[in-house]
Amino acid sequence: MEHTAAVVISAVNTVAIQEVSLTALAPHEVAVQTIYTSISAGTERMLMAGQMPHPMLQFPVIPGYETVGRICAAGSEVPNGLIGQTVYVGGARCYEGVNPAWGGQARRLHIDHRRVIPLDGIEPAHGVLLALAATAMHGVDVAGELHGKRLLVIGQGPVGQLAARIALLRGAEVSVVDKNPLRLTHARATTCYDVSVVPLSEQTNTPYDIIIEASGSMQALQSCLARLAPNSVIVLLGYYDEIRIPYMPLFLAQAKVLTAKEWAPGDLVRCRDLIASGELNVGTLLTHTGSISDIQAAYDIALHDERCLKLLLTWPSA
Repeated sequence: MEHTAAVVISAVNTVAIQEVSLTALAPHEVAVQTIYTSISAGTERMLMAGQMPHPMLQFPVIPGYETVGRICAAGSEVPNGLIGQTVYVGGARCYEGVNPAWGGQARRLHIDHRRVIPLDGIEPAHGVLLALAATAMHGVDVAGELHGKRLLVIGQGPVGQLAARIALLRGAEVSVVDKNPLRLTHARATTCYDVSVVPLSEQTNTPYDIIIEASGSMQALQSCLARLAPNSVIVLLGYYDEIRIPYMPLFLAQAKVLTAKEWAPGDLVRCRDLIASGELNVGTLLTHTGSISDIQAAYDIALHDERCLKLLLTWPSA
């Protein structure tokens, strides 16, 4: 049986590189040698804390859905011409004896060839952001027509940053808020609000047609509800244990509350093409780099360093 090195979260706040068993390469699968992965702070913080709901939380787990690698082998039913291509992989389930949640943080992956996204025309390192870009794009799609609308994005982590940039491309007047002023230095928006001390309601009277909540905090959303315009839309783009929103501001604005899951079919390719065209700039979001050889330090930075938006992990070639 073939083995590979992988990032394994074996218990609460316990992460290490371990050897794991790979399932055999199926006829429809390709083998991908990993070049880069990244730590999705929102998801993996919950995994490390033991707070991810079933079935994703079954220790030991291999996290990760932000893998870039090179196709190094192919099954008998895979079309010709894929070997050697650099691709994005949104997770894998090719392991024995360990839970793949989502399984992308390993040196070698076996995956259905129809699930890889060739990184035509973009820097391989930028490919690790495709999942979050597609998540942000899906949330913006759920919000509806944006041209000429006043839109507020709560939270300027990577998803919030990307949602704001995509909304600008679609003609919205975009404001962003965050309590971390360092994140606001990377923001692309019409207006930026630092709410670390003074709440948004005391900084502007602007009514917003659309609020995209990308911080994962119900408290952050509640603090902005006073700025809902009539017949406005709220899109929940974070992850929440439960929804706690006071009813009166929604009632007065006759607001709709919508949820957005990860991404829809085709969103990964749409985002790749936006990045390749230069319309969507993602390189500035990669603020830190780390080596897979010191995985504990990488997780400490990605989850706890306020200066870190996105950490790029490099994997050895052999």
